[in-house]
Amino acid sequence: MNVTYTKLFRSPYSVPNAVQLTDEGLWIVDQITDRVALVRMEEPSAYYGVPWLHREIPSESSNTSGMTWGDGSLWLAANGDAGIWRPARATDAGPHTGEILRVDPATGATQARYPIPGGGGTHGTEYDPFEPGYIWVEALKDQKLLRMRISDWSIQHAIELPYPRAHGLVQKKDGMWVVHTGHRLIVKLAMDGRELERITVPASEPEPHCLSAYGDDMLYCDAASGWIVKIGMG
Repeated sequence: MNVTYTKLFRSPYSVPNAVQLTDEGLWIVDQITDRVALVRMEEPSAYYGVPWLHREIPSESSNTSGMTWGDGSLWLAANGDAGIWRPARATDAGPHTGEILRVDPATGATQARYPIPGGGGTHGTEYDPFEPGYIWVEALKDQKLLRMRISDWSIQHAIELPYPRAHGLVQKKDGMWVVHTGHRLIVKLAMDGRELERITVPASEPEPHCLSAYGDDMLYCDAASGWIVKIGMG
């Protein structure tokens, strides 16, 4: 596979820690403030003086470290409390206790909250694009990728994660792409956990912290430098 990297633009936030492409544009979440921006990459604007920023919403998430889109909502991965970043809020997740928040994309209001099975934090989530009503969640304490049925929040499938510090996710028909930030790896896993493919992001490129499908390509963000990067998969 011939992989290329293109730095598209810097995030409107200092610490972008998840991106998700939708029909409306690219959503970007800030790990520090837990605010979410909608960026229209093909339609530059001067909103808040930031090119491409279309609108912005608050959220009740905390230490946000993942995001997906499905069933008309944003789903934010709250990776525990945010006390290391900002003053605590009553709506923050508990220390070292992750949650998935279903969020209204128009207002930022929380529509529902779901605990990470087994406790611990989370760095990634992906709404199943092939079967509505299911969502993938990373359970970092158990180092597993869990397919959850949203209606009763029950585990339907589990995949062992091959490396620590798993982050963003993209589901394809033949497997799951999973970012492992510390190893600079993006591995494609079969449903039984076998590794099908891997991308090693070179040290010359921004560090991968999240993942979103972008047609046949993928996007990631770097929480350290703020870059939004396209991975060409041609």
